[in-house]
Amino acid sequence: MTQATADLFDRFGDRIQVVEPVFRDFGARKNFSGPIATVKVFEDNTLVRAELETPGENRVLVVDGGGSLRCALVGDLLAQLAIDNNWAGLVLFGCIRDSAVINGMDIGIKALNTSPAKSAKRGEGQRNICVRFASTTFAPGAFIYADEDGIVIADRELKN
Repeated sequence: MTQATADLFDRFGDRIQVVEPVFRDFGARKNFSGPIATVKVFEDNTLVRAELETPGENRVLVVDGGGSLRCALVGDLLAQLAIDNNWAGLVLFGCIRDSAVINGMDIGIKALNTSPAKSAKRGEGQRNICVRFASTTFAPGAFIYADEDGIVIADRELKN
């Protein structure tokens, strides 16, 4: 079980970034943490799928979707792929769809909102780069901790 973000702030506040509270919670798992993997796309989820097809190794996929609310980057099929490949969770600066199904799945997802529209499949975007949104920089390999109170980022794993 991940450590509570409020407790992490109390203990390590000077060494962590607090992500702006712009995200909604989806999935049955409300607490998740792990090393960050990143994808940067815009209204195209091809690279999101490609990343989720790899072994997650309890990492968290952070997707910079440009904040688009016009289409979803993840639906129930990609959420199941994340579960099957052992991803700890997802943080999407964009939307999901199939939220009713996803809310019953053993995955934690933070996303801006929902949209019934699916994304394009052009294969455009970047992987494994630093991305910035919600006043926070997300670097591959840094550690992310998420729960009902929000998200915090540390440059390394935080131990009690």
